[in-house]
Order: sequence, then C-alpha cells, then structure tokens
Amino acid sequence: MKVSVFAIGKSDPLLIGAVEYYQEMAQHYWKIEVHEFNSGISNWKGAPPSEVAKKECEGIMSKLPKEANVIALERLGKEMDSVALSEYLQDCALMSVQHIIFVIGGAYGMSKELLERADQVITMSPFTFTHGFARLILLEQLYRAGTIMRNEPYHKGTL
Repeated sequence: MKVSVFAIGKSDPLLIGAVEYYQEMAQHYWKIEVHEFNSGISNWKGAPPSEVAKKECEGIMSKLPKEANVIALERLGKEMDSVALSEYLQDCALMSVQHIIFVIGGAYGMSKELLERADQVITMSPFTFTHGFARLILLEQLYRAGTIMRNEPYHKGTL
C-alpha cells in the first residue's frame, strides 16, 4: 500500500535529519512518498486567511488521485491514537486500498473544499505544530503503526 504525505511548506532545517530518519524507518512497512507544496503566506500578504488556505489547497487538490483515501490532519479533527491508526492502516491494507494520502495544511489550515474531499479528518493533538514538526510526528506515527501491526517491540503503550 502506498502512503503519501502532502504538506504545505518546507520542513524546518533543524528537523530534516529526524524527518529523514523516520521516513526511512516507515519505509519498512509502507511505500512512503512525501510531497511539499508551496506556502502561500509570503505571496498573499494581506489576503484573508481563508483565501491563503484556499490558494494553498488548490495545488494539493489538483494532485489528489480520485481513488486515493485522503486523511486531513486538522487541529479540530477526530482524535485517533497510535493503536487506532495502526488498526485503520491494517484495515485499509486488508480492503486493498491502494493509496492513502495524509494532508498537512498551512498556517491557516485547509480549505473547505479539501476538508470535504477528505475521507477522514483527524487531529494530531490539540496543540498547534509547525509544518516540520507535524511531518516528523506523522512519519514517526506511521513507523509506530507498522511496528504495532507486526507486534514489534518499539511501541510501549497499551494495545
């Protein structure tokens, strides 16, 4: 199963090593691809946040395959713990879902259109993270989900 991460903005240079590490670790379980999309903040100074989010999400929407299962990561989304994420990914694999795309929005969130396109809207935390931290946390969770599925010793939480 292919798992993609679509993210607005670049990762913080201080986090690149950690992001690459967890992406490589997650590759043991999933075919991982990460795609960066330009942030519209600098190009749209003075524009209303909803317009910036809409412009940013247009690029993502144009690249979403119709058959892909899309999961939007949004602060106000549904909570999903590590075990539930692992179970969800395992269910997708069993149902022969070919492609799952996790979307990390920009500073002003995601457009209404993108949230409506999403099959699920989940939250990583009630905290707000930078793009780089969100990407790092997501990739670590994808790695963790793989280890949970295979009963490997990485995850120490309850199952």
